[in-house]
Amino acid sequence: MPIHRLPDNPSLERLRKQAKTLLQYVKAQVPEALGLVAEFHPRPPETLRLSDAQLVTARMYGFASWPRLKEHIGAVKRYSRSPHQVAPSEELPEEFLRLACLTYGSDYPGRTEEADELLARHPHLATASIFTMAATGSADALADALAGDPGLARAQGGPYGWDPLLYLVYARLKVPGRSVQSARLLLDHGADPDTGFLWDGLTSPFTALTGAFGGGEGDQPPHPQGLALARLLLEAGASPNDSQTLYNLGLGGSFSDETTHLELLLEFGLGQGAGGPWHALLGPTLQSPRQLLREELATAALRGGPRRARLLLAHGAEANGLGEHPAYGGRTPYELALLNGHTEVADILAAAGASVVLDEMDAFTAACMRADADAVAGFGPYVLERALARSPELINRAAEHRRPAAVRLLAGLGFDVNHAHRATPLHQAAWNDDVETARTLIELGADPMIKDTDHDATPLGWAEYGAKHRVAAYLRAVAENRGPVHG
Repeated sequence: MPIHRLPDNPSLERLRKQAKTLLQYVKAQVPEALGLVAEFHPRPPETLRLSDAQLVTARMYGFASWPRLKEHIGAVKRYSRSPHQVAPSEELPEEFLRLACLTYGSDYPGRTEEADELLARHPHLATASIFTMAATGSADALADALAGDPGLARAQGGPYGWDPLLYLVYARLKVPGRSVQSARLLLDHGADPDTGFLWDGLTSPFTALTGAFGGGEGDQPPHPQGLALARLLLEAGASPNDSQTLYNLGLGGSFSDETTHLELLLEFGLGQGAGGPWHALLGPTLQSPRQLLREELATAALRGGPRRARLLLAHGAEANGLGEHPAYGGRTPYELALLNGHTEVADILAAAGASVVLDEMDAFTAACMRADADAVAGFGPYVLERALARSPELINRAAEHRRPAAVRLLAGLGFDVNHAHRATPLHQAAWNDDVETARTLIELGADPMIKDTDHDATPLGWAEYGAKHRVAAYLRAVAENRGPVHG
């Protein structure tokens, strides 16, 4: 049996109850429970005790023993932070830091600008504490403070319970000050280049590197001096096998085929070694360095990144390696590239030895996504009918992957340009700042006033929230040309 995935923010009490339930089921001779014992207990006893059930529970989740599982849960609790849930403070230094830094949960438009305004009204905030000195890049004041007390470099405090280096790399001030010099000062005085936290208990660390690079599901901006900060951190010993950085700039958020971050991480050993201190601390809940490369190649195939694919293959990524994230659906990179119309990536993978035989429905999908009208016609009406019934979201996928020709072909085949798969194709184009696909959808009859099912927002609302300026301007012009809607 495969090892199970430990739930995020795990509860020791819940796991204790799970072990007790397992013990009860074994005593009742429930076949599934007996199978678990046979699979995961190294020496199954004739009579199972609670300690044996706890061992089986631990090994189910990839831990060698119950004490190791308890240690893991203690580490999660120790490093867990929930910055997005911190309430406003009447203390100005605390409120300044609360507003100045990314939280990955409450990063609404204009939030960090409020911190800029607060600092403009109260300039003394820049040097009010070791944490505000770091966030504002006040290198001279920071040098004086650290000379008096080097231990401040590892102090934890402020609204998020972070150390100074985290406030520095997660701050997004309009004028970041001398951030690189400030980071070097902190590192020289003992700051940990691998410092980080577990966001709301999730076991993918938000490290200092993560903060420097930004990105993510909200398309958070990088630090203004992010690349220089990232290099400094890596030179100081930060692990390049940083799963959250890779997610934020890969599978999470809008995608581009930019490779700068990958080149830097690969230069310092991404995909190699034991995984760094976070991997040692969190054990089987984090992917191995080799698996991180598999995930990245799968992402390049899924989202259409030929430059990324070439770079990763050149650094040892396996052409047929499987990514573990549910978004990949158990597909190889080659399958993902074909099924999403990324022919250049598919050709790169084929040249590296990848191959697959697609079934009829997958072959039809691949033809649609690469906008091959002749191939689509060759499948006949029965396959089209099945596709319309089983996969009405294909047109959403085409929009998500910036494929206006595929959108046009699918609409002509009868796929609904307003299909709401949580959001509509036009929402996807808006979030990608993809004017060409948005224009194609509008020409095909997409409704610019339709709202998504999660946030009750129009495509223009998505564009404005995500600061997607080009498509926002286009959608505003569309709205103006439509005129008022009555009834």
